[in-house]
Amino acid sequence: MTPDIGINGKHLLHSIAILSPLLADEVVLYTKTRNFHWNVSGESFMEIHKLFEGEYIQLEEIIDSVAERIGKLGGKAIGTMGEFLAIARLRESPNTYPEKKEMIKILSVDHETIIIQLRKDIEESTNKGNDSGTADFLIGLLKQHETIAWVLRRYLE
Repeated sequence: MTPDIGINGKHLLHSIAILSPLLADEVVLYTKTRNFHWNVSGESFMEIHKLFEGEYIQLEEIIDSVAERIGKLGGKAIGTMGEFLAIARLRESPNTYPEKKEMIKILSVDHETIIIQLRKDIEESTNKGNDSGTADFLIGLLKQHETIAWVLRRYLE
């Protein structure tokens, strides 16, 4: 059943089309963060291990909220690794185990990539999608990613 929430069907599909690649990016970023959590070593191991753990827990919540937003708009959230990788803009790095500082840099760049895309998606949701609810939702995610990226950048200074 199509939701009757003051947004026409075309705009609902537009919002879902914005949210689906975001969901895929969040899953790729979650997986990278979890991988780095498992494989970090060296000086300050426990601090960085816990930092990554806190971040992947946040990303789990973000993933769930994006999938639920898609459902609220009448869509179906993708849910397989094949589907995620097919539309994700972030890329995995299989069989790569960088040093701790490089891990932090990779995650920082990925968060910044999502931030840049979120800014575009907020504009699209507002101006072309007539969906202020999704725009507001994306603004909340933007703030979360900005905070995570800021924390990661502090480790690189």
